[in-house]
Amino acid sequence: MAGFDCDLFVIGAGSGGVRAGRIAAKHGAKVLVAEEDRVGGTCVIRGCVPKKLFVYASKFAESFEDAVGFGWTSEKVSFDWQTLLAGKDKEVDRLNKAYIRNLESAGAELVMERAELENATTVRLGSGRRVTARHILIATGAAPFVPRHLPGHELAITSNEMFHLERLPSRMVIVGGGYIAVEFAGILSGLGVETVLVHRGEQILRGFDDDLRHHLAGEMKKKGIEIRTHADVAKIERSGDGVRVTLEDGTGFGAGQIMFATGRIPNVMGLGLERAGVELTPHYAVKVGPYSQSTAANIYAIGDVTNRVNLTPAAVRDGHAFADTVFGGKPTAVDHTMVPTAVFSQPEIGTVGLTESKARATGAAIDIYKSSFKPLKHTVSGRDERMLMKLVVDAASDRVLGCHVCGPDAGEMAQLLGIALKAGARKADFDATMAVHPTAAEELVTLRDRWQE
Repeated sequence: MAGFDCDLFVIGAGSGGVRAGRIAAKHGAKVLVAEEDRVGGTCVIRGCVPKKLFVYASKFAESFEDAVGFGWTSEKVSFDWQTLLAGKDKEVDRLNKAYIRNLESAGAELVMERAELENATTVRLGSGRRVTARHILIATGAAPFVPRHLPGHELAITSNEMFHLERLPSRMVIVGGGYIAVEFAGILSGLGVETVLVHRGEQILRGFDDDLRHHLAGEMKKKGIEIRTHADVAKIERSGDGVRVTLEDGTGFGAGQIMFATGRIPNVMGLGLERAGVELTPHYAVKVGPYSQSTAANIYAIGDVTNRVNLTPAAVRDGHAFADTVFGGKPTAVDHTMVPTAVFSQPEIGTVGLTESKARATGAAIDIYKSSFKPLKHTVSGRDERMLMKLVVDAASDRVLGCHVCGPDAGEMAQLLGIALKAGARKADFDATMAVHPTAAEELVTLRDRWQE
């Protein structure tokens, strides 16, 4: 390490940066990690974890209703937003401390300051301190996008602020159609907020299987969520204690609050990447190769800042692979295909592999197996909610290319389905697997008839 203050300087202490710092330190590297906010990143502080807690909270209203069909009676129940916030904050604080403890116990040094590049080997901290590093890792993630050209954009909030609202509005407008938009639509609706989802596309969840998208949209509408597609916001104005939203078609309506969930942009502004010779893609992500190496030989980038697979587990895998490659003597290129994922919508989605449209685009002959049914629970609860399961199969090889589920515990199913599909499971393997009865998941191994349009 002659001539350098450290072997590795990590900018950003999110899930990916922390994993990279820990593993590199365990490989014997001297590691410094800089973070200007809180350790844990978006997922822990203002993303996956607190959002899932909100999802749990929002489901209780339906659970109380469903219980009546099973013979339960209950007195009037009430919900307190501040109690939920306090519980969320307690868990976030616990995880924040655990991340710090794990990083430091591995031997890495944590610096709670902003860091910027002066050149390819020198980092300047907010305090003015300069640190030289043999290798630098950019792990700064991404941030919510709000269109600055939109009149009244300053009146809107993002998912960041949703976790700290002093009170819930009676009506909320959510702009967007991706993970965050549909998840918060379910959360807010479940907590009793009149919810309007405005999306400029033809359907929510672009990039997911079309059957899954349409099925979820239908179930969300049953729950009272208003979904306006082919629509976009033209302006936002203050109106009393709330806002007035005008769409591009001229229609307008009032709401207590408006939240933008129209995508996220890589956190690269002000990092000094251009001074270090780090090139960006047209979408402002750090351009990297298969080993997460940027166009500057000693600078690497992982996670959402690279805009490859923008999921926390992908950032963690990227970080581990980087540390093994550079400091562990085990060159590892992460395979970003066949990645299972869940959308904690209501009902939730679990999916892995190719959608039907992407599979057909390969030119191969494709077989489709799918089923829609009412879960056993709702045959007694009386709730009008259906589940969807779908397999996309290569007709020639019998390999299952994609599996898509919408319904209770779909995310849990996706994790295990991901193992099977990653291992190259065939439809015959599904057929040969004994069913677990009575479960919803057994439908996946009892689908026998090809779907005929």
